[in-house]
Amino acid sequence: MSVMKKITVPLLVTAAFYSQFSAAAVESYAMDSGHTSVVVAWNHFGFSHPTADLSNITGNIDFDASNVSASKVEVSIPVETINTHVDALTTEFKGADYFDVSKYPTATFKSTKVVSKGKNKMDVYGDLTIKDITKPVILHAVLNKQGMHPMVKKQAVGFDATTTFKRSDFKLDKYVPAVGDDVKLTISTEAYAK
Repeated sequence: MSVMKKITVPLLVTAAFYSQFSAAAVESYAMDSGHTSVVVAWNHFGFSHPTADLSNITGNIDFDASNVSASKVEVSIPVETINTHVDALTTEFKGADYFDVSKYPTATFKSTKVVSKGKNKMDVYGDLTIKDITKPVILHAVLNKQGMHPMVKKQAVGFDATTTFKRSDFKLDKYVPAVGDDVKLTISTEAYAK
C-alpha cells in the first residue's frame, strides 16, 4: 500500500464518521399547535398596547444544541385565526384593509441562519412572509428546556422568541403613524421529536 493510500483511507473513514455523527446530532422536532402561541402587539394612539393572538400554528425545528448554527426553523401561521378579542376589530383585520385572509390565509417564517448568543440564547435570522411580501427579520430566541417530555414521552424542546417588524412593510399600514407602525411578535412553543 502506497504512503498516499495509507494516509487517505484513514482520513476518509474519519471524515465519514464525523459527518455521520454531526448529522445525527441535529434532531428534528414538530411544533405542537396545542402548546404554541403567537401574539402580536402594537401602540394604540400612545395610550395602550393592545394584543391579538393567532392559533393552529405548525412548523418544524431542526435543533443541535452543540452546533446551533446547524439549526433550522420553519413556521406556518394561519392568519385567518387572528383574534383581537374585539369582534369588530377582528373582522377588520381579516378584511382587505389589513390581512385580506381570503387571498392570503397564511403567513410564514423560514430561517436563513441561526447564531448562538450564549446561555441558551440565539438569534434566528429569516424571512417573514405576509400577504406574499417577504422581508428579513431576526427572532431573538431563548431555549427554555430540552429533554424528555413527561407527558408525551418524547424528546422535546421549548422556545420563546420575539421580533419587531414594521406593518407598513407588509401593506398593513392603515392609520399609520397615529396607530404605531412597529408590531411586536412573540412566539412560545413546545416541539416534539419526530
